Amino acid sequence: MSAVRTVLGDVAPEQLGVVDAHDHLFIRSPQLPGKELDDADDARARLDAFRELGGGTVVQWTPYGMGRRIAELPALSRATGVRVVAATGLHQAAHYTGELLDAVRGRLAELFVGELTEGIGDTGVRAGLIKVAGGFHGLDEHAVLTMRAAAEAHHRTLAPIAVHLELGTGALDVLDLLCGELGVRPGSVILGHLNRSPDFAVHRLAAEAGAWLAFDGPSRTNHGTDWRMPDALRALAEAGFADRLLLGGDTVTPDTPGMPYLLRRVRPRLELTLGEGLVDRILVANPARAYAW
Repeated sequence: MSAVRTVLGDVAPEQLGVVDAHDHLFIRSPQLPGKELDDADDARARLDAFRELGGGTVVQWTPYGMGRRIAELPALSRATGVRVVAATGLHQAAHYTGELLDAVRGRLAELFVGELTEGIGDTGVRAGLIKVAGGFHGLDEHAVLTMRAAAEAHHRTLAPIAVHLELGTGALDVLDLLCGELGVRPGSVILGHLNRSPDFAVHRLAAEAGAWLAFDGPSRTNHGTDWRMPDALRALAEAGFADRLLLGGDTVTPDTPGMPYLLRRVRPRLELTLGEGLVDRILVANPARAYAW
């Protein structure tokens, strides 16, 4: 039987409800000085607002070493009634100090497997996915290293692998490495940020390969592609790939619209283009399959 690993334990996929397939309750990075998400009261307020709009589950893609505050996630989940899925994995090298990278570089696969199966630190909370990252239109040495470790951890656990695509680029390079060379089943790969590069041909090729396509991070101030997202989703649905689509808020700074915005503004906008039934499928049925082990 398949299950989704939440911070409160494994649950049946059909129990997730409406899912924000990519977001952050907590995150810190030297790339975002002074814009950390590091306030538990704010995290609870966002979860409460998401729940009031019908939300059931939030998947936090914050990986190792970026301020996940894992110990606080179970209490937040219980208090708000929103299921939370936590991540292991590693982001781009720019998000870490050299000392941290030196400390983990030779044991990444073991680190990922341990956090997926035994728990993160001494919290007892187990991760439910592996988060890694590509580069801009390609894969640098760090990306290849982390993806090789993610593939090994996936083969040992069957955990899904979620991939940050820099500005939505490099999707096919990621699939060539993870699925072509390293043997990861495409249905276990979630490609993030495809809304940021509205290249319909790349979207179609990634869908044909069997990967999950996440359109996440709407209305970020430095991205002007929101108006293309409904057309991109419609093109994929009309081509027969409605069952490969995911939606997320990707809150990374205090001024990001975030998870309530996903349901309050993005959902009705997409319903005008796609219809309520298809949007419900993208928010409920698809993530239940994508995040199940």
